[in-house]
Amino acid sequence: MFLIMLNYKKPIEIVEQYVTAHRDYLAECYKKDYLIVSGPKNPRTGGIIISQLSDRAKLEEMISQDPFKIHDIADFEIIEFSPVRYHQDFASFIVK
Repeated sequence: MFLIMLNYKKPIEIVEQYVTAHRDYLAECYKKDYLIVSGPKNPRTGGIIISQLSDRAKLEEMISQDPFKIHDIADFEIIEFSPVRYHQDFASFIVK
């Protein structure tokens, strides 16, 4: 699995211009079962995405198509991890 931390590089006024396109793109990624959860940080300095993909190359390709990446709105930090313990309701994301 992957935790992706986004950190905005541009002022929030510029970020806002791309939020709809970014969220629409993430909606497509959800339809492909690439993502589990996503949302803005608080305070709003970026966002967090959790992906159940196991292939880093596929994840990097997904990120490369994100409007926030295309328009250099945010830096994307990818943290790969192996879930060892998790809530039973989360099991369907772990066991594929």
